[in-house]
Amino acid sequence: MSARDNIFAKLRAANAIPLAEPQTQEYYAEMTPHWDTPAQRLQHWAATMRKVKGEIIWCHQHNWAERFAEVVAEKGIHNIVMPMQTAHGQQAATVLQHKRPETHITAFDRKLEDWKDELFADIDAGFTDIKAGIAHTGTLLLWPTPEQPRTMSLVPPIHIALFDTTTLYDDFYNAMHGEHMPAGMPTNVVLISGPSKTSDIQLTLAFGAHGPRDLVVLAVLPDEIAISDVEASA
Repeated sequence: MSARDNIFAKLRAANAIPLAEPQTQEYYAEMTPHWDTPAQRLQHWAATMRKVKGEIIWCHQHNWAERFAEVVAEKGIHNIVMPMQTAHGQQAATVLQHKRPETHITAFDRKLEDWKDELFADIDAGFTDIKAGIAHTGTLLLWPTPEQPRTMSLVPPIHIALFDTTTLYDDFYNAMHGEHMPAGMPTNVVLISGPSKTSDIQLTLAFGAHGPRDLVVLAVLPDEIAISDVEASA
């Protein structure tokens, strides 16, 4: 008898009882808080992310690009990599070139091997959009694409993320089903709950060890929700 056959024989002899089918939906329904209004859910998401040094800038569809240019100016960003093949990348670049022409825009349109040194040494920030958000844990869900690879959010020291808050879900289970994630899922999905941090060295909390040290979220609210509504008790 081979080792494989011996292992299977022992498993069959154990007469183990199969585990019950996990009740995932019921588990999340019990564990996830519930909010009376969308504004309260947004407040919870923002407060949770801010606890771990995530910066939230509320805006609306008509002015998010202007707020983006303001962030670039406030952070002193001189060289930013942007997804120029996307609509949000083009819109942000148009406003940035008008408001802050001294900032150099770099498109991620080459193989990484061809400009790795430049990316790691010269790029100050990366700009991407966000697939969805998770209110319970104060999380953003980044969905890498060929136009917007994971490297854009992980390598630069500053990550500016554009988040349509209408895709904010109570928990990961609802986000997974609401965004139909099993269909066309990339090789990896990135869950972000703040800038990169570690306390492995002498138990001292350090930011930027394995990714960006600063995370700035442009949280785009629907028109019916005012900024004062989400900042009231955030």
